[in-house]
Amino acid sequence: MQTLDAASPKPSLDLARPGPNGRVLLDSQAATESNARTYPRRIPVAIAEASGSYITDLDGRRYIDFLSGAGVLALGHNHPELVAAVTEQLPKLTHGLDFPTPVREEFKRRQIAMLPEHMRDDVKMHFCGPTGSDAVEAAIKLCKKATGRGQVVVFQGAYHGSTQGAMSLTSEHAPKAGLHNLLPGIHFTPYSYCHRCPIGLAPGACTTNCAEVLVNTLTDTHGGVQLPAAIIMELVQGEGGAIPARREFVHRVADTARELGIPLIVDEVQTGCGRTGTWFAFEQYGITPDVVVASKGLSGMGLPVAAILYRKHLDTWSPGSHIGTFRGNNLAFASANAFLDVVEREDLLGHVRVIGEHLLGELKRIGDSPLVSDVRGLGLMLGMEMAGTGAVDATAVAARFQQEALGRGLIVELGGRGDSVVRLLPPLNVTREVADDAVAILRDSLAALEAELAAEDSR
Repeated sequence: MQTLDAASPKPSLDLARPGPNGRVLLDSQAATESNARTYPRRIPVAIAEASGSYITDLDGRRYIDFLSGAGVLALGHNHPELVAAVTEQLPKLTHGLDFPTPVREEFKRRQIAMLPEHMRDDVKMHFCGPTGSDAVEAAIKLCKKATGRGQVVVFQGAYHGSTQGAMSLTSEHAPKAGLHNLLPGIHFTPYSYCHRCPIGLAPGACTTNCAEVLVNTLTDTHGGVQLPAAIIMELVQGEGGAIPARREFVHRVADTARELGIPLIVDEVQTGCGRTGTWFAFEQYGITPDVVVASKGLSGMGLPVAAILYRKHLDTWSPGSHIGTFRGNNLAFASANAFLDVVEREDLLGHVRVIGEHLLGELKRIGDSPLVSDVRGLGLMLGMEMAGTGAVDATAVAARFQQEALGRGLIVELGGRGDSVVRLLPPLNVTREVADDAVAILRDSLAALEAELAAEDSR
């Protein structure tokens, strides 16, 4: 396992505030860029360079990066083998639309080979635009065209992107505020979020009750929902708060989809490419989806590429039915092929399982705190759901926890209901040493926050 950086950032509460050089860029960004920008608002860091699990800001201060470009940096920043592969491909061809090229053919062959063996001969691959949202849009269009139906079932807590169609499939209300004429025929149904049971049962009191809501809706003659063109599901909800679905729930949904002839789409934009310890998360659940959506980590280093892999009988498109100018990013294909070399040579999926179990165990030990209501995750897709205390609600607790960690040199993200979940997305090749450094920062940050809140409550 290659270690790119061994030294840890020096603890300093000043790291939560930008230095003078960083402040110049952050102020310029605020004045000239869209108000939709997000990350620098809560993580005010202007980046000068990065390597492995670390980034360095314009004032020379280093941070452990457990955001990893929202999960796209599968091998961290600037992995030398991936950089070399892109450098070699650069003078040959960068952009090729959907013309066949050797590097594209190798990418396609190897991606299909990463599927379970029983799926490989019944799969076609469609290259989408550069983002996960583009691939989600393609998957929905494919299923509508193939079935001749228009309804789509999606789950509460889902995040599928921010384009008009993908946002229609996203459950959060805030991004939709003020928008109208989103896709019609979208039906949201409960997801197995047992920590906050959507149907009011005690945690662990059910196995498939959430799925039964969907089954009854689709099979009841008065259920009110026409047979849908697709069911789309995340096996671990990412933006929803790092929530792994229960196995029984997933099987009930998959079995129902198959029995009713409904294509099942698994959105593996964030869970895919090794993030959960298998190449795709659905492998751990023992299901066979009809469509797999992949993006984010495909290239291993953040070069944009997105694709869907789907069963051949769904390929009813005519030429030009779904296109995209940037569906031929040969640099991303080269990087992705080098990424798979690392995955295979270093048993990276095994490493993700081992280090993920270690991190989850350490987080659960930290989570023995009144400020933490749940710790969960799969592989290196982890979350700590915070709890309110006194006059401070869970949202504020999570935000302050994030800032305490940032001040000590660790970048983490928030998600879930009310942004009350502290999310960790480290590189897949993160070392035990770096993981333990991050845990130490989280432990110190939580202890400091507990003391601060206790002092506030006593006033």
